[in-house]
Amino acid sequence: MRLAQYFPILDWGRRYDRTALSNDMIAAVIVTIMLIPQSLAYALLAGLPPEAGIYASIAPIVLYAIFGTSNALAVGPVAVVSLLTASAIGQVAEQGTAGYAIAALTLALLSGGFLVLLGLFRLGFLANFLSHPVIAGFITASGILIATSQLKHVLGVDAHGHTLPEMLGSLLAHLGQTNWQTLLIGVAATAFLFWVRKGLKPLLRRIGLGPRMADIATKAGPVAAVVATTLAVFWFDLAGQGVAIVGEVPQSLPPLTMPGLDLDLIRQLAVPAILISIIGFVESVSVAQTLAAKKRQRIDPDQELIGLGAANLGAAFTGGYPVTGGFARSVVNFDAGAQTPAAGAFTAAGLAIAALALTPLVFFLPKATLAATIIVAVLSLVDFSILKKTWAYSRTDFAAVTATILLTLGLGVEIGVASGVVLSIALHLYKTSRPHVAEVGRVPGTEHFRNVKRHKVETHDDLLTLRVDESLYFVNARFLEDLVQNRLAANERIRNVVLMFSAVNEVDYSALESLEAINAKLTDLGIGLHLSEVKGPVMDRLSATHFLSELNGKVYLSQNDAWRDLAPAGPPAAPGAPDRSKAAE
Repeated sequence: MRLAQYFPILDWGRRYDRTALSNDMIAAVIVTIMLIPQSLAYALLAGLPPEAGIYASIAPIVLYAIFGTSNALAVGPVAVVSLLTASAIGQVAEQGTAGYAIAALTLALLSGGFLVLLGLFRLGFLANFLSHPVIAGFITASGILIATSQLKHVLGVDAHGHTLPEMLGSLLAHLGQTNWQTLLIGVAATAFLFWVRKGLKPLLRRIGLGPRMADIATKAGPVAAVVATTLAVFWFDLAGQGVAIVGEVPQSLPPLTMPGLDLDLIRQLAVPAILISIIGFVESVSVAQTLAAKKRQRIDPDQELIGLGAANLGAAFTGGYPVTGGFARSVVNFDAGAQTPAAGAFTAAGLAIAALALTPLVFFLPKATLAATIIVAVLSLVDFSILKKTWAYSRTDFAAVTATILLTLGLGVEIGVASGVVLSIALHLYKTSRPHVAEVGRVPGTEHFRNVKRHKVETHDDLLTLRVDESLYFVNARFLEDLVQNRLAANERIRNVVLMFSAVNEVDYSALESLEAINAKLTDLGIGLHLSEVKGPVMDRLSATHFLSELNGKVYLSQNDAWRDLAPAGPPAAPGAPDRSKAAE
């Protein structure tokens, strides 16, 4: 096994040249400008000191550059993981205490360890058990919760709550305590940032600025909001009038820290760490795959687990908290021309310089501006169109999305994400527990067999052919058994049954027992059971058992062979009009 498989830097590092260096440096400058206010804001969302956001954006990025496989993924604090962090450690420690910070480190340690283990055992496929609609529902609900949680900073009131009803109730109860100076700053910053996203770039292009410079200026919009509001607080002494500010931020590189190893703390944070890991990995790998596809590149999901795990372990020992690949910053990194993971390392260097030289400048930065940064960022995550899309396509998916959104909003993010995992698995089991099985007949004049409800086909009353369109395993094995029994009860003239296995890739032991039961029942009734178009791997498994030797019929290479052998000599039933009333079949 090549060392480069676990250290991708050994692969792309050999091909690194001046062009890549230039492109990566430019991308790093743009992303660094974006990350400085964003990192401070997400630390605020997680309930941690603002410097924790910067610390969580330095060592983790460097470690991902060593172990990760995406050229454009930008790792660091993100909104959803920050919210999950606040929810998890808020249950075990009080915000603002040393215990709270230690719990954040422990959460990062557990999350990183879990991700690394999944990667080493090549278990990246487990993320596939989270359906996209359910994830979309959870992220939409989380975006609403995050935006709502920041309204207290915009209003300048002391409000609390982990669910939407709690937050809204607390905000209404404290509405009379609104600080109008804070409100003015928060509303102005929010409006400005929304305008920057939509209107600044077209304006700059109209006045003659080049596309690259216009793009950089647009990405630097949050920095302009930070500078303007910080100066306003300083000049007008708004801090003395009740405007909450960031205050003193340590002027230093990330410190070496030690997570808490208390067994009781680990027990309390283990499940939240697993949920954060799963959500973070799904978000990260989705972004990485999307960006890689645009340049016809590929990523290794299992190695991505190791890369993200190493990043989280780095955060645990350098004063951070759980991190993952962020959508917005990764897209910015990609658009800015990042060519290799080295762009992330250069971004980390820029943030390290900021931590050493720029932190005194944010002393008067109002928390309302950071809240505005978060609100504008997360509202782009809210996508209610998923409800319309799933309603039109699949009512089952719609029910799962709706349930996830309502549970997350009503009961909190931890229950929301847990319910999302459970709903995704339940949805999969429900769909596969009722496999699509079509009765097929021959298309006249051909050797093709199609669904009798969709096509005009020839059939025989005493020959029943069922095409099984799903692998057979313990969840759906009994369904096929009951279906055959019901078809026999509905037509007493059937003398032969053919199970067409062209779409069956797997038959587990429970399904084998069901096939044996079907064979035994048909044998007692004097009805032949036959198989057709069985795939090689399935045939190998069946040949290793007594099933084929006890089968009362034959195994046919093609369905047409079965038709010619088993169809009675008389003419088939005249092709009838297909039944379109059950389009799903």
